[in-house]
Amino acid sequence: MTVLHALRHALSISAGMTWEILWALILGFTLSAVVQAVVRRSTIIRRLGDDRPKTLALATGFGAASSSCSYAAVALARSLFRKGASFTAAMAFEIASTNLVIELGIILALLMGWQFTLAEFVGGPIMIVLLAVLFRIFLRQRLLESARTQADKGLAGSMEGHAAMDMTIQEKGTLWQRLQSRQGVTSVSHIVLGLLIAGAIAAWVPDSFWQHLFFVGHPTLAKVWGPLIGPIVSLLSFVCSIGNVPLAAVLWNGGISFGGVIAFIFADLIIVPILVIYRKYYGTKMMLFILATFYATMVAAGYLVELLFGGLGLIPTERNAKVVEASIQWNYTTVLNIVFLILAGALLVRFVRTGGIQMLRMMGGSPEAVGAHTHH
Repeated sequence: MTVLHALRHALSISAGMTWEILWALILGFTLSAVVQAVVRRSTIIRRLGDDRPKTLALATGFGAASSSCSYAAVALARSLFRKGASFTAAMAFEIASTNLVIELGIILALLMGWQFTLAEFVGGPIMIVLLAVLFRIFLRQRLLESARTQADKGLAGSMEGHAAMDMTIQEKGTLWQRLQSRQGVTSVSHIVLGLLIAGAIAAWVPDSFWQHLFFVGHPTLAKVWGPLIGPIVSLLSFVCSIGNVPLAAVLWNGGISFGGVIAFIFADLIIVPILVIYRKYYGTKMMLFILATFYATMVAAGYLVELLFGGLGLIPTERNAKVVEASIQWNYTTVLNIVFLILAGALLVRFVRTGGIQMLRMMGGSPEAVGAHTHH
């Protein structure tokens, strides 16, 4: 009975968080799909051939517009690299496409507060700038050439078909098909996984554990420790993209520093499964280089965000992120959920009727196979 009660408690918290963010998820994915529908892949590749500041700014903008789950972002970055984009620009694109996107900002604001959304969109460009500097200093031509040779082998990782698709509006095909195609199974599954993990941790891990882990009784040490430990927790959680936001809410309530939360969210690109994909895409040495440089810039961005927002008085003084048990009441959340569920239903019907199932099947295939079918 105790085990069943614990499971019910965890699932109740997961369901409660899901209900709180449901309408925002639908809105965010719809808006990001609208944006990506007008950004052509050919335009992206043509403009990302070097690592000048203007190029990196474009890579960041294109990445934010592409709005991918972490697995698709990693595959997209390799696709761009193989087609002529500089490695630095490809990595900037990858970071922006998972951390500077509409849906992430909406969910952060809803669960944790607008300050976290603002911090994410301030910290993201900081991380990209720092990464570009580290690449300029430490990335050797021999390592880069070795990574390109490995990348050109075209080994399949995850979401290869998704990476090869050009989702922009073409002469053929329907707008709704391309809008809905971004709602791939991988992205949704990791959101669900994040909610389940967050619910389990909130229900089963006592507050005293987090307080000791994050040095809650030592404010200065907590600020130093937070950005260091945040990416490590993310790396071991196996949850990426928007799915780690519910867990970030649990960590914030548990006592992690403001900068630690931001560093944790950025670390969706160095979780263990994605490190395995980096090794397959670029080789072991480049995987370790990416891990080291990404981790260093995530930590540094966390510190800078902590200092900046602390200096401006923008760090929330209360830890009241929405980690709640299931409770459906007649309020604005319920109304918005009903409205957006109707919208999602209408889009889903249109998606199925216009060949969307076939497109989803191609998402996990090879880039070559998808490239031959993108005109359908």
